[in-house]
Amino acid sequence: MIEEKKEALEETKTTETNSVSEIEISEMNKEETLLEKADAKYDAENIQVLEGLEAVRKRPGMYIGTTSSAGLHHLVWEIVDNAIDEALAGYCTEVRVSINPGDTITVIDNGRGIPVDVVKKSGLSGVETVYTVLHAGGKFGDGDTYKVSGGLHGVGASVVNALSEWCEVTVKKDGGIYYIKFENGGKIVEHLSRIGDCDPKKNGTAVTFKPDPTIFTDTTRFDYEIIRDRMRQVAYLNKGIRIIVEDKREEEPTRETFCYKGGIKEYVLFINNHKTKLLDEIIYCEGFTPITLNNGKESRIYIEAAMQYDTGYSANIFSFCNNVHTQEGGMHETGFRDAMRRIINGYAKEYKFIKDGDDDFTYDDITEGLTCVLSVKHPNPQFEGQTKTKLGNSEVRRIVSQIVGDQLNRFLLENPKLARVIIEKITTAASARLAARKAREDIRRKGGLELNTLPGKLADCSSKNPEECELFIVEGNSAGGSAKNGRNRETQAILPLRGKILNVEKAQAKRIFANVEIGNMITAIGGGIDPEFDVSKIRYHKIVIMTDADVDGSHIRVLLLTFFYRFMRPLIAGGYVYIAQPPLYKVDYHGKQYYAYNDAQLEKIKTQLKLKPGYPFQRYKGLGEMDAEQLWETTMNPEKRKMIRVTLNDAIKAEQVFTDLMGDNVDPRKEFINTNARFVRNLDI
Repeated sequence: MIEEKKEALEETKTTETNSVSEIEISEMNKEETLLEKADAKYDAENIQVLEGLEAVRKRPGMYIGTTSSAGLHHLVWEIVDNAIDEALAGYCTEVRVSINPGDTITVIDNGRGIPVDVVKKSGLSGVETVYTVLHAGGKFGDGDTYKVSGGLHGVGASVVNALSEWCEVTVKKDGGIYYIKFENGGKIVEHLSRIGDCDPKKNGTAVTFKPDPTIFTDTTRFDYEIIRDRMRQVAYLNKGIRIIVEDKREEEPTRETFCYKGGIKEYVLFINNHKTKLLDEIIYCEGFTPITLNNGKESRIYIEAAMQYDTGYSANIFSFCNNVHTQEGGMHETGFRDAMRRIINGYAKEYKFIKDGDDDFTYDDITEGLTCVLSVKHPNPQFEGQTKTKLGNSEVRRIVSQIVGDQLNRFLLENPKLARVIIEKITTAASARLAARKAREDIRRKGGLELNTLPGKLADCSSKNPEECELFIVEGNSAGGSAKNGRNRETQAILPLRGKILNVEKAQAKRIFANVEIGNMITAIGGGIDPEFDVSKIRYHKIVIMTDADVDGSHIRVLLLTFFYRFMRPLIAGGYVYIAQPPLYKVDYHGKQYYAYNDAQLEKIKTQLKLKPGYPFQRYKGLGEMDAEQLWETTMNPEKRKMIRVTLNDAIKAEQVFTDLMGDNVDPRKEFINTNARFVRNLDI
């Protein structure tokens, strides 16, 4: 998600390294090299074999992506996925996730319990095998143990164990209670033993682990909201399963329970909670297709989709495979696209909404204002793409197209009044598309969207290497002038904005493309605009929003983020968007200048300099109050500046944030203000 709503954006200090010029290289001693030369000896003795879980601890990023907060929480997902796989197999009805004092995690499920008998191939118990051997687990069996699984590679439990200071597992199985404990990256300190008896009908697994602080050096503190939101999503995707989330770190523990009999139908209602509905009805499609696995066993691919139209202009298609959010789409989304175009256009032609000779509705016309959750359960999914979140199974396209197409067609035929409302909405979208195309063409004729005709207001940089180029989008001509004079002309470009741009959340495409400031940004950035936006063509790899530190500046920042999210989302997903952090205060003390970026830093400066009470200092209300040298020194100099990098961690939550803060419905904004007003300081009105 875009974590603007609760100020959870990651703050990063961006430091650039000046490259060495060819002249400087030529002046170096020719016998020297820029890199230290490795030992010339390279034979079998140099080959290192990492035993057991050593490889995980050596390269944790290969298994969990990162050792930052995202990687820390990934440990929780791995253990929860194992419990959910038991639910998908039909044996688990409840999962409990607890954050304990000391930031340990406990996950308890009432599934079948991890096997405790000996695995022939490993010679170890099932529990020990699963937690100490990579690529071991029930998902590699004959297809009977797990028909569908989110965990595909058998590394989840063992990776969590490898990256934990300690991990303990308790299994209830066939009337016995078994316990094993690991420490220091997966080493057994208490071997598996039977410690008691239980009801033979009450099986399950309990796992408690403490992440290793030597691995997760940034933080080992779990975020309750992140875990809660993920568990709620899992509950929506698996109707009927009960998931309990607890935070026991406070004196009064927090506990929430999620269970949705309506599954993804309720998920769509949750996503659209604050939107103005075009239809109250949810269009729901489900079905399965039998398939034969490689081993000759019979299985099935299960499809379900839930859709609802609202009165807005944005399409929100969220797809999943085996509970994995396929952010890059894949064959299931392609099949959904095929079905929507085929059925809607066929219906529109049959009932004369599309006249003979008229063009078909495009997919964008059809999905304007549509929220859809598409879920596929597949016994052998193949993921691809940069982040392995794109479904590649070609057979899924045909299956989704058939199931969604047949049931959507039935809905339209059985509900002619609702069908008319939907087609009229799509017709309006098509008219707006044609008007927007004309607006774009008009702008192109004037040179506004041509890449070889950059905006006159843009002070471009001389470098043509996007990786080192930065575009500062600056509030106001005054600040823009200071930025132009203070910048590094080689790598930093300046685009001043006049006033506030259009709120694209509530505007039709025709108005958006006719807006001069938006046109200037589209042209300057160079990647085009959704749905043809191409992030590989952008001219700058840092796009920095630089606004005043007041209410108007914050509003402009949100308007810009809304525009990027709706029309250039890959910019945010790729980490190309930043927010500049100009200082709030300047203190002149004995001929030297000190800058503070918040109240706490100001107080620290006062203490360090032993300032007397009432000592004069300046509070900046706008970037225009700084001269070129000050703006460079405090906000633009890569060696000293502070910047916030905008990330997109959860598209569904981001969608809700933008709808709440920028949409037509006023009540969510009132609720947000009432909830968060107590956090605001030094409000300038």
